[in-house]
Amino acid sequence: MAADVDQVFDPDFLQRLRTLFFKLRRRKLLKQKGIQQTQALGFTREFKDYRHYTRSDDFRAIDWRLFARIERLFVKLYEEIQEFHVHILIDRSGSMVEPFPRKRVATLRLSVALAYLGLMNQHRVSLLSFGEELRQEVPPIKGQGHIHRMLQHLTALPFEGITDLSCLKQFRPKRDRRGIVFILSDLLGREPEEAAAALEISTSWPAETHVVHILEPEEIHPDIDGEVRLIDVETQEQRQLTLTRRDMDRYQEAFERFLEELAQSCMRRRVDYVTWRTDLAFEKMFLELLSRGSALSQG
Repeated sequence: MAADVDQVFDPDFLQRLRTLFFKLRRRKLLKQKGIQQTQALGFTREFKDYRHYTRSDDFRAIDWRLFARIERLFVKLYEEIQEFHVHILIDRSGSMVEPFPRKRVATLRLSVALAYLGLMNQHRVSLLSFGEELRQEVPPIKGQGHIHRMLQHLTALPFEGITDLSCLKQFRPKRDRRGIVFILSDLLGREPEEAAAALEISTSWPAETHVVHILEPEEIHPDIDGEVRLIDVETQEQRQLTLTRRDMDRYQEAFERFLEELAQSCMRRRVDYVTWRTDLAFEKMFLELLSRGSALSQG
């Protein structure tokens, strides 16, 4: 099932995204002091300022166009900006859209926001999806002109099939430049233990890794009781159950324990873990995600 472009990427959302980007850029400029350099692999030079030419300077650094206007010699100063490779991994399984379609909307919007931030800051951005297998949706791209291509691919991405979190083993980020990985998923496999085991794979990646756990509030605190028929949206397996309030209390305790174990597992492995509730404002959640120390928010 593909997305409705007007529902997910309406003009109002895209305008808010642009406004959010400029807020982040202003915040970055206020934090910067002087010319910053890096010894890490992969960097570009961005114009920073001018200063007067001195005899020790390379004459090739002189801005001759400026000299033609004011007849004074100035050299350009540049800032070395480290390039990152931003990998966005999206869970495209059926549970990401049924029975709570807001999870898909949140996932697609967050993917666009991360891609937009990366492309506007001249980083490389890749889009991958996983369900039964890992699949590359968009190969590495660079430059803000590619944002519409990313929108088109995300809009056409079908959410269906089962979740096999072990397919994350197929992901092999390269070491040619610093990597930043965002995994967007509800982490619902066949068994609760699958999630922690799958995330352990990320410790071998040469990258800064963020796990964004997409959650609908009703998954944490479902309001059901009595005789119900439960259907697995991915396998279509059905079970007829009679649930009491005590059963639901036990479920909530188990689910909260599941979340806590995931958070602790990621913390031990130095992987950032954050829950993304679909009922909260997008801007609030996005800024909170970036405030957790991602290098993407710094450049």
